[in-house]
Amino acid sequence: MRALVHENDGLHMTDVEPQQPGDSEVVVKLKAAGLNRRDLGIPGRRKRSEEALILGSDGAGVVEETGKNVIDVQVGDEVIINPSLRWEQNSEAPPKEFDILGMPDHGTFAEKIVISEDQLEPKPAYMSWEEAAAFPLAALTGYRAMFTKGQLQKTDTVFIPGAGGGVATYLIAFAKNIGARVITTSRSEEKREKAREHGADVVIDTADDWEEKLGNETIDMVIDSNGKATFHRSLNILKKGGKFVTFGATTEDVIDFDLRSFFYGQYKLIGSTMGCREELRAALEHAENHALHPVVDRVFSLDQSLEAFSYLDEGNQFGKVIIRIS
Repeated sequence: MRALVHENDGLHMTDVEPQQPGDSEVVVKLKAAGLNRRDLGIPGRRKRSEEALILGSDGAGVVEETGKNVIDVQVGDEVIINPSLRWEQNSEAPPKEFDILGMPDHGTFAEKIVISEDQLEPKPAYMSWEEAAAFPLAALTGYRAMFTKGQLQKTDTVFIPGAGGGVATYLIAFAKNIGARVITTSRSEEKREKAREHGADVVIDTADDWEEKLGNETIDMVIDSNGKATFHRSLNILKKGGKFVTFGATTEDVIDFDLRSFFYGQYKLIGSTMGCREELRAALEHAENHALHPVVDRVFSLDQSLEAFSYLDEGNQFGKVIIRIS
């Protein structure tokens, strides 16, 4: 089967021998896969590993074969793949055995995947294959950050710097679905306009003075995945006693901040990452209740996977980048 693998010092398309399913595993013929920023960083983390690894955390497809002990899915079922491995029930933090699909386990940038039946959820019938593949990792990450950890309420105002990212598009949708007020930012006028079209109440230029632009706005919660580039600017507009939820650091991991000002402000700093199967099911229920359509920016073929990587790395997308497989 065709697959995108990382081995030695690079990424390349190749033919891979398909795996056989174990007793509690299934073979899913993939229709589409979602590209995430995590995928961009994996080659650097693996360096010159000689063992070929199929990348990819998100995917949707049709069950083609089942192991002898599989009971919850059948051949022909349309499914999405839960990229959160070995984390079933909601907890304050992931269990030690938790991993994300796509490293060290083989991922979804291939024509087929062998995976435990426990990692499958029914594909929402109203979503296209591309939309379904865009959902799991980003929506799960956003759902946990906003609702499990942040406990956003419909009376709250939430500030989301960086409107174009895949998770950000879900955060905007989730917040608007419950009636909360959404403020977001982007350097791109095109992305700012798209954010307005997708429901954001206030959209400002990232380069502007946020405090000046927002004036008397009360920000109850910040959800920020940028790291050092926006941490202080986001904190400066948060109300005293407000919540700052962080789930990523796409710029720099390490920051300095004034601890005295922080504790005098009574702020709440909350870390979040990915989520569990229980939360993915809750996110899917939320999506179906509100007929939420994932935002797909651009679709590439499997043979265009390297082009898709370059496109995502440029950071010009609004929503998810998808690889159509079959």
